[in-house]
Amino acid sequence: MTVSRRSFLRDSAQFTLAAPLLGAAAPLLAAPPPAGIDYSLITKPFVGRKVSAKDITQQDIGGLTLFAGSGCNVVALPGPDGALLVDGGNAVNAALLLKAVHGKLGTRRIHTLVNTHWHPDQTGLNEAAGKDGAMIFAHEVTRLTVGRKMRSPLFDGTIAPLPENARPTKTTYDQGTLEFNGESVQYRHLPGAHTDGDLYVYFPKRNVLVAGGPVASDRWPVIDYLNGGFMHGFVRSYDILAELVKPDTIVVPANGPLMTGADVVKMKDLYWQLFRQFFVLFNKGLGPRDVAEFNAGKEFKGVVPIVADRPLIGHPVLKQLGDPSQFLEFAYRSTQLATLPF
Repeated sequence: MTVSRRSFLRDSAQFTLAAPLLGAAAPLLAAPPPAGIDYSLITKPFVGRKVSAKDITQQDIGGLTLFAGSGCNVVALPGPDGALLVDGGNAVNAALLLKAVHGKLGTRRIHTLVNTHWHPDQTGLNEAAGKDGAMIFAHEVTRLTVGRKMRSPLFDGTIAPLPENARPTKTTYDQGTLEFNGESVQYRHLPGAHTDGDLYVYFPKRNVLVAGGPVASDRWPVIDYLNGGFMHGFVRSYDILAELVKPDTIVVPANGPLMTGADVVKMKDLYWQLFRQFFVLFNKGLGPRDVAEFNAGKEFKGVVPIVADRPLIGHPVLKQLGDPSQFLEFAYRSTQLATLPF
């Protein structure tokens, strides 16, 4: 019998609810916030790491330019009326990034700015774009979120709301196409992947995909489980990305060097293996911090042994992305929050 991913999600959730919930629920209810952070005491606003001009690098990718180093990867395309930018780094680096962008492209203003999601390392150019009278485009959830004070397990401190003129002026709930300088630019919502308002941006003429927050090449992506990101949506979003790309598609991750479509497909398969594993660990009562230890090889002894695949053991991706503990913890927390009844 062939089991589809859709039926797997449905049946896994039903099985989890019917299985020994007391053992699975207790770690979630008793566990402190990740990394010992007491969110109730956080008052210092998040501003990001300030960089110097030499830290912002440039790379040509099929007629687009990738600017890295300001807080996230930023992709730019020139036009006669200004630049189209996808994401904007941290606000503390906005002036340096703009100088690099206009110097490279020969533009004088931002015409269109796309936010792939609301995190401050993506929305740092919004205020400058607003002053330029640019169209700021994002998912509707992003527009709502940047209008209020936020906290996230991914950032220390509070995240202040953006000024009115720095908030998205055009939004989407689903997918569509933007026209810029005679070129079609496609976008689509990635549901519940990294946040609850993620978009990818695809330049079909150039075979370049800006994947946003769910994808990183020099670190593990992290799921913002307090703000709508959850493992169910994360793996579904990788299915969407894998269906879009070709093996040679240039993929721009949120951070880190460029990837290919083939790389995205490989990571999709790995994340699905981990997601299946989570449901086994769920029903053995393991908590979020136990998951990293299990995937590092620790044996949890009990009346019935835990039998589950450990796809990370010896996997070459560990050398590339580093310690997966935070990704595993947050992904597992998100799975608990999405499937356990409260």
